[in-house]
Amino acid sequence: MQRMLTFRRSLSRRTLLAASALAAFPAPVLRARADANWPSKAVHIVVPFAPGGSGDITARLVGKYMEDKTGQPFVVENKAGANGIVGVLSVKSSAPDGYTLMLATTSTNAANVHMYKSPGYDPEKDFQVVGVIGSSGAFLVVPADSQFKSMADLVAYARANPGKLNYGYFNASSQVPSAVLGEKARLDWQGIAYKAIGNAWSDLYAGAIQFMFVDLTAARGQVVAGKVRPLAISLPERSPLYPDVPALSESYPGFVSTGFLAIAVPKAVPDDIKQRLNALINEATSSPAINKRLVEEFALTARTLDLAQCAQQDREERAKWADYVRIARIEPQ
Repeated sequence: MQRMLTFRRSLSRRTLLAASALAAFPAPVLRARADANWPSKAVHIVVPFAPGGSGDITARLVGKYMEDKTGQPFVVENKAGANGIVGVLSVKSSAPDGYTLMLATTSTNAANVHMYKSPGYDPEKDFQVVGVIGSSGAFLVVPADSQFKSMADLVAYARANPGKLNYGYFNASSQVPSAVLGEKARLDWQGIAYKAIGNAWSDLYAGAIQFMFVDLTAARGQVVAGKVRPLAISLPERSPLYPDVPALSESYPGFVSTGFLAIAVPKAVPDDIKQRLNALINEATSSPAINKRLVEEFALTARTLDLAQCAQQDREERAKWADYVRIARIEPQ
């Protein structure tokens, strides 16, 4: 008590007057004033996966646009681990001031809540998606020198040799489709987990795994270079970019596996910053140069959504992936 009294006496008349003046403004007005100059320093985009994946590629693309637009650096930081959970938790614990953003993916925002008993976060309560970069599907790929020339070859071998085929995965978008396909085709094959996509590529080429699902953005370079052969695509129908690659639904009706890439922030970030980010991301994805790359290079379906629509899509994706995980018979860890 004595210490408190001493502290009060030490306050100058100027300090007290300033405090009184601030108190005269409602909290929302103060917050609006405090955030008026955002961004006034570097903004960090946490990508919860290793470099080289679709999220890393597109986060850098959109981040560069926002950097050029605002004049402040947008720095991508890769924090991989536990199917994206490590990176997500680092953003959850960050200051909700709009200077730490998160690449939100199918794994982080849709699948993890169904695949882990206690992931340590709730994507709806802890975060808000402020912009969607795009949505897409995945290739099922094998090495270019693989004996499997088609899905029929792969399935026939798996059926004749139960337990002898291994697939690799490094996130939910690569794990769940493999498990779903195994259930639908009644096949016995084994999954091998990798921390990063680079390690999975290495093992695919070395023969430790025979196939894996990789989203179209991350696989494109390997496909174009002729290092892998795509046997099928997980979109509802064939992609105009890859018309010779059959959709899995052609052989297994109803088999579709699609995901999304977005930018999210901690829920407590001020609304005006969320609106500013939403506008910047929508500008980026609809700009002719970036939109052309998203659509024609990465086979992403870019969509311009407001904050309410972003939240709605986020909820719909979680519901969709609940079905995927159930069909795949994946028990939560």
